[in-house]
Amino acid sequence: MEIPIIPIGNSKGIRLSKTIIEKYDFKDVVELILNDDYLIIKPMIHPRKNWDLAFQQMHETGDDKLLIDDVFEDENLDV
Repeated sequence: MEIPIIPIGNSKGIRLSKTIIEKYDFKDVVELILNDDYLIIKPMIHPRKNWDLAFQQMHETGDDKLLIDDVFEDENLDV
């Protein structure tokens, strides 16, 4: 498929047809993979993929501690 590069403000871009956007389920953000002589545009289907595994590993290694206290010494809820 051949598509033109079009001006967009001070930049240039490509325009994707509604058919392509719907076929590949593109939403508001896509993943752009840059290779030496080509690029790949992929839908961002799972932006938080594998976070559960990362959190589990953090817990096992003790890296899931709070960085700051959740209660402050001068905390006064009585106004």
